[in-house]
Amino acid sequence: MTIPAEITLSVALASGSIASRAASPTARYILDASRQTREHLHKSIFLGLGSEVFNDLFDVSENCKQSGWDGDSAEPISHETFLYAFRLLESLPFGVQKPSVGVEPDGHITLEWYKSPRHTLSVSVSSDGFLFYSALLGLRKTNGSEPFFGEVPKIVLELIGRVYAE
Repeated sequence: MTIPAEITLSVALASGSIASRAASPTARYILDASRQTREHLHKSIFLGLGSEVFNDLFDVSENCKQSGWDGDSAEPISHETFLYAFRLLESLPFGVQKPSVGVEPDGHITLEWYKSPRHTLSVSVSSDGFLFYSALLGLRKTNGSEPFFGEVPKIVLELIGRVYAE
């Protein structure tokens, strides 16, 4: 059974998939063109995050890829952790404030959105694709974890918005 290209394309686009699941050469071409356009826009300082946040991510992962990078017993940043963090940044919608990039002694990469001491969100990216978040929004604290499947979890997007809205 052959799935029509339009259905395959719409499913792939709706899922935000980077990998092509297209059934026809036309659908694969459209997916590739869409991916290239998205990458170009993400690199735009005006529409996307700009390249500096990706440079920060690369620098952090390079500087912390050895055990004990903190002069003590810190775990290294794994290639998997780097890739999940990269994909998370890449999947943020246009117009979202860019986070600062940090690293934790357990080998996780941290993305932080900070407006003030009482308006901040920290998202920790693990090597197994889980996102651990903690936010302080005024007097309210919230935290939890979500698996990352290629799209930013709704709760994380809501918390980013609330950091800057309040």
